[in-house]
Amino acid sequence: MQQGSGPFGGITLEEQSLRDGLQDEDRLFSLHEKVEIVRLLAEAGVRRLQIGSFVDPCRVPQMRQTEELAERVHGEWPHLLCSALVLNEQGLDRAVRCGMRHLSLSVSVSDTHSRRNAGCSAGAALGKMAVLVRKAVDLGIRVRGGVQCAFGCVDEGQVAEEAVLATVQRLAAAGAAEVNLADTAGLAHPLQVRHLVARVRDAVPDAMLSLHLHDAWGLGLVNLFAGYEAGVRLFDVCVGGLGGCPFVKGAAGNVAAEDAVHLFERLGEETGIDLHRLVKVTQRYEELLGRELPGKMKRVLRSAGE
Repeated sequence: MQQGSGPFGGITLEEQSLRDGLQDEDRLFSLHEKVEIVRLLAEAGVRRLQIGSFVDPCRVPQMRQTEELAERVHGEWPHLLCSALVLNEQGLDRAVRCGMRHLSLSVSVSDTHSRRNAGCSAGAALGKMAVLVRKAVDLGIRVRGGVQCAFGCVDEGQVAEEAVLATVQRLAAAGAAEVNLADTAGLAHPLQVRHLVARVRDAVPDAMLSLHLHDAWGLGLVNLFAGYEAGVRLFDVCVGGLGGCPFVKGAAGNVAAEDAVHLFERLGEETGIDLHRLVKVTQRYEELLGRELPGKMKRVLRSAGE
């Protein structure tokens, strides 16, 4: 698998707080506040971020300004790799109209989760998504094919690895240049991550593999390290550990971006992100949300007087 290095020769972190981080928050963020977060992330050195999703704003109200935010980011921070989530043809049409050149097109391997999230079975959703991936690629868009619940489902339990492999192969065959394995419910453990990553690398050797890990059982950062040991160099993160899934009861937040940056710094890997500036983004989110977020490095730096 052509994992590739990050833009700084090491690790690439895709910051997703504006999408996965906020999608289940009751407090709605204004366009002005979202632009402010993008500015702070860019100042911290983030170079790849997912700004939102092109979904029905009635179902996920937090995503109602994705077009406007995309246009602002494209205009003010053209160096950023700006991505967004698309789940259906209407979403793709919206993404195309506002100039998106990189998209995440994602399906679940859990029937229960797929019916809640996409309104149809996992098999039917995959068939539709393969067509959508091909359409996006034909339009000149680079596609990340995402596999939700790749490490298990809260309703169905363990997910067959063969189903995950068949899904990534179908998405790659449709033209997805990247493949993302999502621990949507936070059920993964390190040995499982290492094993599945190895199998996926063998199944789609030409695709870039990334991991999207949740921290429901406190294993998010450990699973991230297991993926790193298995050769993954692209990871999804959210500042402060924001996030979850509105269609998975009890799903906790993502791996905190600042904790991941600290881990890789200790390993001698470059992310291109300034830890102290990134912590300022967490602090701003906490001010806006009115609560402390679970990421650890903000507290560590504060106690050290930094």
